Amino acid sequence: MLLTREEIEQRERASLAPYALCSGDSRGREYPEEEDKYRTAFQRDRDRILHTTAFRRLEYKTQVFVNHEGDYFRTRLTHTLEVAQVGRTIARQLGANEDLIETICLVHDIGHAPFGHSGEYVLAALMRGHGGFDHNEQTLRIVTTLERRYEEFPGLNLTYETREGIVKHETEYDIASVGKQYEPGKRASLEAQIANVADELAYTAHDLDDGLYAGLLQPEQLEGIGLWELVREQLGLTGQPLTELNRHRIIRRLIGILVRDTCEATERRIKAANPQSVEDLQRLDHHVIGFSDEIAKMARELKTFLYENMYSHYRVIRMAKKAERIITELFEAYVREPKQLPRATQITWRQNGDPLERTVCDYIAGMTDRYALQEYEKLFDPFSRA
Repeated sequence: MLLTREEIEQRERASLAPYALCSGDSRGREYPEEEDKYRTAFQRDRDRILHTTAFRRLEYKTQVFVNHEGDYFRTRLTHTLEVAQVGRTIARQLGANEDLIETICLVHDIGHAPFGHSGEYVLAALMRGHGGFDHNEQTLRIVTTLERRYEEFPGLNLTYETREGIVKHETEYDIASVGKQYEPGKRASLEAQIANVADELAYTAHDLDDGLYAGLLQPEQLEGIGLWELVREQLGLTGQPLTELNRHRIIRRLIGILVRDTCEATERRIKAANPQSVEDLQRLDHHVIGFSDEIAKMARELKTFLYENMYSHYRVIRMAKKAERIITELFEAYVREPKQLPRATQITWRQNGDPLERTVCDYIAGMTDRYALQEYEKLFDPFSRA
């Protein structure tokens, strides 16, 4: 049986919650295009994102550990895939649009600079007075301007709903900056809210996993942390050594607890608010997606622990400071002498009319960790070939 786009859209209308976004109701694209025969608008967005250069570069961009520190640790790419998996799981339980959630999850981090949040902080400081830098805004810039894959328009020409999900992405580390064209008075869609929670849930669990594997965290440090104790109790691991297999079991159960709690707490909020449409849900004075109060308190405790014991670990801080020096010196060198930029970047700068600082920022933000290190060596090591 070969399903057409129209048949898939009909299935969505019949099966999704009344406050979920149906692809057939999309506000469309900035540049009109003929619809695909078999793929919905959101499926088409997803496919375009997967084929971008920016998405492929996530493989060599830092989550917490720089790529050369080991093959085991999460990268921006593996983090993104885990977020998409968690997002689809939550979506299926809540009657949301899985294709749209997957799309938002896959695109949410492509604007990240190399070296994780350290790279973002230093670029934001360097661009102060030149328009600033924020990875959410950079993600939107990539999909609307920087990726050039079509003759008819710049960027990817994604649907309004995907772009809205980008600009309304927010977690503890990401503050949404919403332009007027994306209705800042409205909350994110159900699907975008799920993507936000899936992101926070995924990085909390896998950062704990990576920290334990790397030896930055010791099991005894976690004693008394509510979620850690709850998981160990449920698994019957209290008092047992943390073997590799037990660590996998703990992380798996932790994700399961957080996902289940999100679904159950969200269902209660939705029943209380009783939204009957997408508009109703976005007009609420609170997000409907999230943990229960009890689990939210435990998750907050675990995140505080990770911040104090892992993200502030001397090994992580040392790499963060190296990243600051590398990005700062690259930025200053390119601005001082733009002829050091690759020829294609120089041509783009002259053609698009952007300030030099913005062009340099775009170039550095697009780098992988590995490429940034190579560029640094080429520019500053007198024995390195340019």
